[in-house]
Amino acid sequence: MTFYLFGIRSFPKLWKSNSYLGLGPGHSCVSLFLSDSCGIRNQQRLFSLKTMSPQNTKATNLIAKARYLRKEEGSNKQVSSVPHFFSAGAAKKRSQMNPESKDHAVPPVRNTIQLPTQPLNSEEWDKLKADFKGKTSFERWIISQMANCHSSVDVAKSLLAWVAAKNNGIVSYDLLVRYLYLCVFHMQTSEVIDVFEIMKTRYKTLEPGGYSLLIRGLIHSDRWRESLLLLEDIKKVMTPSKKNYNDCIQGALLHQDVNTAWNLYQELLSHDIVPMLETLKAFFDFGKDIKDDNYSNKLLDILSYLRNNQLYPGESFAHSIKTWFESGQCLGCGKTIESIQLSPEEYEFLKGRIMRDVIDGGDQYKKTTPQELKRFENFVKSCPPFDIVIDGLNVAKMFPKARESQVLLNVVSQLAKQNLRLLVLGRKHMLRQSFRWRKDEMAEVQKQASCFFADNISKDDPFLLYATLHSGNHCRFITKDLMRDHKACLPDPKTQRLFFKWQQGHQLAIINGFPGSKLTFQHILSYDTVVQTTGDSWHIPYDEDLVERYSYEVPTKWLCLHQKT
Repeated sequence: MTFYLFGIRSFPKLWKSNSYLGLGPGHSCVSLFLSDSCGIRNQQRLFSLKTMSPQNTKATNLIAKARYLRKEEGSNKQVSSVPHFFSAGAAKKRSQMNPESKDHAVPPVRNTIQLPTQPLNSEEWDKLKADFKGKTSFERWIISQMANCHSSVDVAKSLLAWVAAKNNGIVSYDLLVRYLYLCVFHMQTSEVIDVFEIMKTRYKTLEPGGYSLLIRGLIHSDRWRESLLLLEDIKKVMTPSKKNYNDCIQGALLHQDVNTAWNLYQELLSHDIVPMLETLKAFFDFGKDIKDDNYSNKLLDILSYLRNNQLYPGESFAHSIKTWFESGQCLGCGKTIESIQLSPEEYEFLKGRIMRDVIDGGDQYKKTTPQELKRFENFVKSCPPFDIVIDGLNVAKMFPKARESQVLLNVVSQLAKQNLRLLVLGRKHMLRQSFRWRKDEMAEVQKQASCFFADNISKDDPFLLYATLHSGNHCRFITKDLMRDHKACLPDPKTQRLFFKWQQGHQLAIINGFPGSKLTFQHILSYDTVVQTTGDSWHIPYDEDLVERYSYEVPTKWLCLHQKT
């Protein structure tokens, strides 16, 4: 059997692009002909790579374009400068487009002492201490600065020698730990071992930071197995961190002890600890030279783990996955990515959880009353199902320079022309005549949509969620609110993931439009951005280098791995 590897969108930092006949606009392809001195290592790792900018025009398309919009008339595509609402980096770009004024902080006063760049003798350290004007301990201050600046180990060592000479050979724990940090940072393994011997002799137990540094420093030495003993010491008082496990796994793989590495990985998962992506990457890097189906199956299990926990590899990790899989010529897989829409069972499950944990059991009563919520529930039940629920106040404030009632009326009017049944949620103050809210415009809004105006202190989000979910899976909602607080109210990761999936498939975002002009709504993604498989293919979204992605955003780059029989 043969695997073909495709990268969705483009990979300018990793691979060179060639034109590819037969692909639609925006597609490109690279052919990889990689040889291996050992021949074919594993039939499950014969892949080719294809870079794609998939489109969302048919159900059979691989991936919908997150940055392309279809014009209202014609089939021409135009590139949108506005990133998708849930795309990685979108929040940062929005903040740059709408910068908030910030007070200029006064820079802290810094000590004027310059850190030495060469080892100093006793007299030179004495002089430097005499010049120190700080109120804290000079020794602790200078070693902290050296750690922050990653100073030379030799310079730090001369400091410790000076301190030891003045204190009958004793160096404090704080100084030792910071010196150890520098030794680990510069990978001075012999110095790490020296500090390790000192600490073993002087201290029966260490604090977690000391254990962690020793573990990281020892894994590169022939005494790496002692890092496993230190891990056991940590277990006596607490659960080791993901970094502790990562270092020990890296050490085991570095020294070819694969069984220990996998055992540590399983132990980490048994503690419900989410492993570092660096840890998972290490297994793929090691697997490049492994001719073992059992090892390959474990790597496929890691891909399943990424999917089940909605984790996204970084660009370097994605490259490691590609390298493990790749070989052969670039071909298209033609597979359909999983839909963003929930199944009927998932929808009913999520609806019940939101009603129980957010609507009934959340904190909405801090900003509304049970009586008002009951009045709203009765109102919704008396109406036919809605097609779109609008957060009126939120939408009205989308264009700060425009009159709020005018903005809301413009949105409602354009949607009403499409024969959509609309619900506008608002506050009672929106009905009072003012500069921002005109009564005649709000009266027109009420003619074209059902409206519910809550008390001015009430919070809109619970009403919006209730009405949208009650109306059925077809109903969409419009708000700029990302609903992070409500997601946090849900009791477990599974429900939170379903909520985020439902949100991505139902939340409409207005990306262009001014009062009187035609609105442009960003299309809703048709596919679910998670690691997914169809058995003979894997599709893996991953984080692009230098793109800052918030927790409520998803990557826009994909790898496609396809198996050919």
